[in-house]
Amino acid sequence: MSTSTIAANSSQAGIDDGGAWRGAVALAVVAMALLGLGYSLLGMGLGRALFPAQAGGSLVERDGRVIGSVLVAQPFADARYFHPRPSAAGYDPMNVAGSNQARSNPALQERLQEARRQAALDNGVSPDAVPGDLVTQSGGGIDPHISPAAARLQVARVARARGLTEATVTTLVREHTEPPTFGLLGAERVNVLLLNLALDGLPTSR
Repeated sequence: MSTSTIAANSSQAGIDDGGAWRGAVALAVVAMALLGLGYSLLGMGLGRALFPAQAGGSLVERDGRVIGSVLVAQPFADARYFHPRPSAAGYDPMNVAGSNQARSNPALQERLQEARRQAALDNGVSPDAVPGDLVTQSGGGIDPHISPAAARLQVARVARARGLTEATVTTLVREHTEPPTFGLLGAERVNVLLLNLALDGLPTSR
């Protein structure tokens, strides 16, 4: 066998891969279709089937109109309503963020003092009596909950503004106090939107 024949055979052997590349491409396409598209569609379908409200954003409707979500805080400021935590995001769900200010930041200390002073003034209490969650911002800026202590602090103001007894408003707060998740995770909390909607639903509210 001549040298040229051996070289030609070697060249042909190097080019012929037995179609292995076609198998690799096919596997990549199948993997992308199943894991990239199929898995996502399956997860979305199961979520909507098993948890339709949560999958849809946990929206709250009133008279056939969406007025919010139980997952997103709203900027209630009227004396007739319970107030949420302050928000560094302006209560904008498309702009979730914390202030990212360190505890040593003078601007943070000034803001906390002003928030505490305003909350105390609004509710007719001493600044020392204001719970921390009515002063501090949550990490995402749209935390829909406040602590039961923060809700109780606002009972007198809300009752006075609505012409209700404090006992009636206190009972409503108690009824809307949620336990820790699974009884273990987190702390008791009150959803401000749901509580305010319940207030509006009282027959004597004005």
